[in-house]
Amino acid sequence: MNIFQDWPEPIVRVQSLSESNLQAIPNRYVKPLSQRPYLPSENHHNKHNPHIPAIPIIDLGGLHTNNITLQTKTLDEISKACREWGFFQVVNHGMSPQLMDRAKETWKEFFHLPMDLKNTHANSPKTYEGYGSRLGVEKGAILDWSDYYYLHYQPLSLKDHTKWPSFPLHCRDTLEDYCKEIVKLCENLMKILSRNLGLQEDRLQNAFGGKEEAGGCLRVNYYPICPQPELTLGLSPHSDPGGLTILLPDEHVTGLQVRGSDDAWISVQPAPHALIVNIGDQVQMLSNSVYKSVEHRVIVNPAKERLSLAFFYNPKGNVPIKPLEELVTVDSPALYTPTTYDQYRQFIRTQGPRSKSHIDELRSPR
Repeated sequence: MNIFQDWPEPIVRVQSLSESNLQAIPNRYVKPLSQRPYLPSENHHNKHNPHIPAIPIIDLGGLHTNNITLQTKTLDEISKACREWGFFQVVNHGMSPQLMDRAKETWKEFFHLPMDLKNTHANSPKTYEGYGSRLGVEKGAILDWSDYYYLHYQPLSLKDHTKWPSFPLHCRDTLEDYCKEIVKLCENLMKILSRNLGLQEDRLQNAFGGKEEAGGCLRVNYYPICPQPELTLGLSPHSDPGGLTILLPDEHVTGLQVRGSDDAWISVQPAPHALIVNIGDQVQMLSNSVYKSVEHRVIVNPAKERLSLAFFYNPKGNVPIKPLEELVTVDSPALYTPTTYDQYRQFIRTQGPRSKSHIDELRSPR
């Protein structure tokens, strides 16, 4: 249970700061030198580098064919991406481009509503549901350059339409349509991830508490124009605390960066109408670290706003999460002590995003 009922200090909307035409960002958003995104010594990968590594792009259409060779190739690509990258893009994923575009346009309209209207949905750290501008409750913490909207889609016991925005018109219908399709994709991916671990295809889903009890929530990220993007971040480095994340990115403004195997930050260039999938900490723990939950961050832009939709597919809150017994052997002992997702997510809700420090704390003593 979250003991924090309110934020430790008054909330300032980053969008309001951006639209005030300030030339320098407030000190509350200036990151320490070691965390700033454009350090001269950093090996920063970009799309102009012909040798750039890139997260895999996987065509899920290969799974819906009678060609066994193509099916096997697609499954192998997903397996390799989960083990080596923790991130991959998917195309031919089953969601219509029209729905994806409509979802993004709906949320752009929301963030451009009058501030007093948006603030009727202001959130608190009790559940984080609603319109927010910070993660964590530490007084005086350095903040990220972003606003967001967070809501629950499932299970039904947590779904509360009164916490969803009522404007723009038809936004709740669009949200329902979008989240319904994303959940279908999550359930299919869970089967694939199970099969690729050599398990029954419902094994991971059952470890989440089953389809009816699995959690699903949406965080819509809004990154306003920033006059000093070299000093701050839209979202600090972290790995996602949940199970699976499906991101609908902004195709026109890059911002997501993934930490590569050489510790360099790799900018993700979204493919047209692709979705970005990444492994969360709960799946890393269940797979006994076969699948990797990888650190990522978001940079901001001096000339363009950016918006993305992150859907988090999570275990039921009170189900113990630990390495699956089928994956634990004498040579591969359990790497993590048991926890529940309710317990686990309190870390990011109170401390904010902090690299991979929390999952590392749960490693079993060897």
